[in-house]
Amino acid sequence: MNNDGNASEPQTDGRTARTGVWFVGARGSVATTAVAGCAAVTAGLRPPTGMVTETPPFDGTGLPPLSSLVFGGHDTADCPLPKRAEHLTGAGVLPHGLASAVHAELRAADEEIRPGGPTPGDTRSDEELITDFAADLTSFRTRNALARVVVVNVSSTEPLPAPDAVRLPPSSLYAAAALRAGCPYVNFTPSTGLRTEALTDAAAASGLPHAGRDGKTGQTLLRAVLAPMFVQRALDVRAWSGTNLLGGGDGAALADPGAAAAKNSGKERVLTDTLGHTPEGEVHIDDVPALGDWKTAWDHIAFEGFLGSRMVLQTIWQGCDSALAAPLVLDLARLVARAHEAGLSGPLGELGFYFKDPDAGPSGLSEQYTALLSFAGRLREAK
Repeated sequence: MNNDGNASEPQTDGRTARTGVWFVGARGSVATTAVAGCAAVTAGLRPPTGMVTETPPFDGTGLPPLSSLVFGGHDTADCPLPKRAEHLTGAGVLPHGLASAVHAELRAADEEIRPGGPTPGDTRSDEELITDFAADLTSFRTRNALARVVVVNVSSTEPLPAPDAVRLPPSSLYAAAALRAGCPYVNFTPSTGLRTEALTDAAAASGLPHAGRDGKTGQTLLRAVLAPMFVQRALDVRAWSGTNLLGGGDGAALADPGAAAAKNSGKERVLTDTLGHTPEGEVHIDDVPALGDWKTAWDHIAFEGFLGSRMVLQTIWQGCDSALAAPLVLDLARLVARAHEAGLSGPLGELGFYFKDPDAGPSGLSEQYTALLSFAGRLREAK
């Protein structure tokens, strides 16, 4: 495999190799739910509902077992994972009793979390931050005798950088650190990550697989199903408008117009790619703190049928964002880890099934699922 980071990877003396999952935003709702959920499924306390990689088409693909995953990460928050899990239980995100049942696993993951940045008053340069973050990743891999570490960004959405910005956005600092440490990278957020000219050459030269951007969990998931239906039935979509109500960290972050603009670009892409044009209408995002980790999304679709008959389809999506995202994050960590083991490199467009703004490939969910199954076949054939 063309990857300089592999030279320092520890050997595993015949035992099942362990895989590191390093979360950027490791004390947030999604990461906490993923760690707790992985422990619960491994212990047989809960079924792997929502995990596509636990369905029959992925048998024999060589994905790392859930029991082999070791968690760590970066965060600027200081609330320990066991306490964070208690908060999520109170909010109805985690079932009662689960946080206590997997307390040891949450505590072990929390002990592997390191300070993120840059924080207010941080005087480190971009290069110093990247060096420090990469050292954290290398230390994590060595300390735990891990075969590899996949970095997964699940932090709050950041605004798009200004065209004349002289410094990299935080998401790109973490992405650059992943490349430097020889770690595959997944961007589950709308933030910039690897998609900046400053990292284009480094990403290509790294020989590492990477995937993104912006996890597809609710409203856009539904759009990816409905938009192809209108095309296939030759119905003309005139306007497609939407509203999101959400609280928690995402709601607060997306109250920033710049962050909301980054989020909405992915929601619009699926319509433009599938319909062949961008219909009238916008997506509005409203921060409602009382909703916590729950969100409601409305879509109003105005379309035209035979002889100009005008009709409307309206949808309502209500869900728990962390419970929707966590199984996808675990899927992606396993798939990208296996791709790394198989020697694959560059953007993994076949994982577009999971993203609003994928690296390549179709936007319709059915076609994306077909591509994902084909990818599973490649993994199954790889040694």
